[in-house]
Formats: sequence, C-alpha cells, structure tokens
Amino acid sequence: MTVFNEQIKLTVAVSISDSLDIEQFGLGEDHLKEAMSEFALYLLSTGMNLAYSGDVCKGGFAELLVELLSRYRIAEHIGKARVTNYFAWPVHVRMPVEDLKSLHSEFGGSIQYVLLDCEGDRMSIQERSKLLPQEPSDNEWLKGLTTMRKIMCKETHARILVGGRVEDQKGSMPGIAEEALLSFRRGQALFLLGGFGGCTRDILKKIGLLDSIEEASPNWEGQSKFEKFTVKDLKNGLSLEQNQVLAETPFIDQAITLVLHGLRKLQLNSLG
Repeated sequence: MTVFNEQIKLTVAVSISDSLDIEQFGLGEDHLKEAMSEFALYLLSTGMNLAYSGDVCKGGFAELLVELLSRYRIAEHIGKARVTNYFAWPVHVRMPVEDLKSLHSEFGGSIQYVLLDCEGDRMSIQERSKLLPQEPSDNEWLKGLTTMRKIMCKETHARILVGGRVEDQKGSMPGIAEEALLSFRRGQALFLLGGFGGCTRDILKKIGLLDSIEEASPNWEGQSKFEKFTVKDLKNGLSLEQNQVLAETPFIDQAITLVLHGLRKLQLNSLG
C-alpha cells in the first residue's frame, strides 16, 4: 500500500453517483457501491482526509463510511483520518432538525457535518434549530448548491469523479459537471473515471481523452464550457497514458492504484 507523509495531509473530495448508461459498460449499481467503499477505505487507510456532500439516506455513502471506520478503526492511521460531509442549504433546510441531531449523535464521532447557509457561511446545529423545515425555492437550489461546491473546492486538494446523472438537476448544470468545472478553474487536481459512464465520461470526451463520436452524448447544460480544457488541466500528477487508462478502466483496483500514484506525486510536490 502507498505510504503518505503524515505532515502533508491531503483532503480529497469524492463524488460518485448514478449513471443512466452504466449498463452499457457491463456494470450496475453494485459496482458504484464497491467504488465508493474501496476509494473510501484506501484514502482513509493512507491517512488522507475525505470530503463529500449529502447522501444521508439509508444505505448511502454516510452509512457505508461509518461501517468502514468502525470496522478498521484498529488501524491507527485510519482513526486519525477525518471525514467531512458538506450540507448545502437547500438540502438540510428541508430536513427536520431532529434528523440532523440524530445524524450527529449517531455518526458524529466519525464524520464531521458542515451545515452551510445560502451564502456559504457555516451554521451551527443550534442556529439551524431555530428554523422550521421549509421547501427551498428554485433560486435557493441553484445558489445553495453552487455555493457549497465552491466551498468544497476551496477546502480540498483534489477531487475524484465517477458517473453522474445528466438530467433533472437542481443546479445550473449536472452536479458532477459543476464540480469538475470548479476544479478546472481553480487548478485543483482532478481524477476522472470514465469507465462507469455518466457525466464524467461526457467530460472526458470534451477534453479529448475519449473519442467524442463513440456514442451520442445528451445535450446537458454547460457541456461547451469544457471544450477549452485539455488533459494538462487535470493537474493530477498522472501522465497522458495514465489518464487515458483512468478514463477507460472499469476495474476499481486499477483506478485506485492510479489515483493513489497521482496523489502521492501531489504530496511530494507539496513537500517541495
């Protein structure tokens, strides 16, 4: 297993979500869950911080992370790792505060929950307790999600993207697309796994790592914004050939090996 310098603790954002076309690649929902668990385990076991947003449903990423943390806490370096879940305003304002308190009580020892208002300022659970659940407006969805993604981009060193739906989005474009665009613009290290289809694969076609005519891409909002970026803008420490493998492989072990290799190079560069 790759060993990382404890003095340079990277924080890695992970976005893994459903792809409508995943079956075209011989995969299914179980493969996405495996990708979630394997990435979480390897990132945490190498001493890195992990960040993600939302997903508090039964059987979701939060529950999976807690199970992993509990199972492997005997390893000291995992116990030191920190997991942060960012809640955008329109996500948590719909929830009864009792549910948020329950999450903190049940998972608070393993996961730090960050509640954001629509402007991106942090809210305490006490502040949130003063508000009744409400249905956010379309503008609140748009602004709140974008603000949360900007905060995450600013507070993390790298981002891993897998899959991604391209329809019925609440923001200005599909969530994974907006996260990728923010990373590109900030010069943040970005790892794109295209073997699971979805929005991530569309982005890889736009930046020239996959054949753009292999299949028809849905005309989702914001696609043209990626045309000015190339593989060099990924800034993930991987070569062109390695990024091409990462763009195609459906094998999670191979993808993890490449991502850890890139993160190791980023850490070495940080040491200067």
